Formats: sequence, C-alpha cells, structure tokens
Amino acid sequence: MALLGDERRYVDVNGAYLQLFGNVREALVGRPAWESVVDGPVLSRTAWEAALRQPQFTGAARLRRLDGSAVAVEVAAHPEVVTTGRRLVLLVVLHVGHRRMRPRVDGEMMPAGGRRALSDREADVVACVALGMSGPEIAAELSVSHNTVRTHVRNAMDKLGARTRAQLVAMALGEFQPSGQDLKSRIRAMDDPPASVDD
Repeated sequence: MALLGDERRYVDVNGAYLQLFGNVREALVGRPAWESVVDGPVLSRTAWEAALRQPQFTGAARLRRLDGSAVAVEVAAHPEVVTTGRRLVLLVVLHVGHRRMRPRVDGEMMPAGGRRALSDREADVVACVALGMSGPEIAAELSVSHNTVRTHVRNAMDKLGARTRAQLVAMALGEFQPSGQDLKSRIRAMDDPPASVDD
C-alpha cells in the first residue's frame, strides 16, 4: 500500500510496496507517483481530480521499479480527508502481473446504511491484512487458525460490502471505526517493533 498526497506524491509506503519497488523508502517518499508509471501518468490532472471526488476508484498501470524493470499492477484507490484537512489517497495494489482491468470508479458500493461495524477481532485481522501479512502469518500473529482468519476476512468483507481484501482495507481505513481502538492505530501498533527491555 502507498499513501499519496493531493498532488500525487508518495507520502508513505508499507513494506510490501517497498518490496515491489526495491526496498528503498527514501527513493519513493516525496517523489511524484506518476514518475514510476511507464509512459507517464495514467490519469490527466483533470481526470485525477474527478476520481478524487469518488469514494474509490481502480485502475491498472505498468510501474517502473528502482532497478529499471517494469511490473504490471492493478490498484484500488480510496481518497479521504484526514483530521488536519489534508486530502490523502490510500493506494492498494490488488494484483501484480499481466492480467488487465479497466480503470473505473466504483459506483456499486453498498449504501452507507447497509454497512455494519467491524468487531474488534475483525478489525485486528483487517489491520494485519493492511500490513501485507498472509493468512498463515495473521493466524500466527493472532493465535488463531488460518480458517478463522478466512472467516473474519469474509465477515468483514460482507459487513462493509467489499469485493476484495484490498478494497476491505481501503474501506476500513477510510470510513469505519471498529468498536474500540481505530484501525489506523491498530496498524501502527502492529507495525511498530516491540520496545526492548533492558535487563
């Protein structure tokens, strides 16, 4: 996942996104995202502004890695305005490879009244998904079975009306608060290394 600013520059990226590009955070953060796209931006500035007015949108592009090689990706994007008033876009890679999907703006989302809040455990699982963990890794992290992880993911997707895990993360981060700690705080807590204890 990557977080883009209003001006289409990388604000932050997670470990999985770094692996896709070559593990050099400093080479991405602050850089215009369109510089990573083979043959230039997928959307014009006007089309980007129009897409930002939608709850989410998807697209496909060929991205140039730091080593110069290219990779085809499909992405989902979820714009939101954070508490400081700054507009950010959560960009989630849905697929890496050559399968192509048409860029589209999602107009088929479940109406807000049809969505339900995530349970604390569902929010924990979604936070792990957001960190790029696999099902078995999530199961080990939360001390549950892999099938239980699948059930929580499926239930969270049903509650929010998400069609993919990436869309689930984008929707959960952008719009929904689980019953306790917010999802962004859960992700930060899980992503931070544990504090060392001096003996």
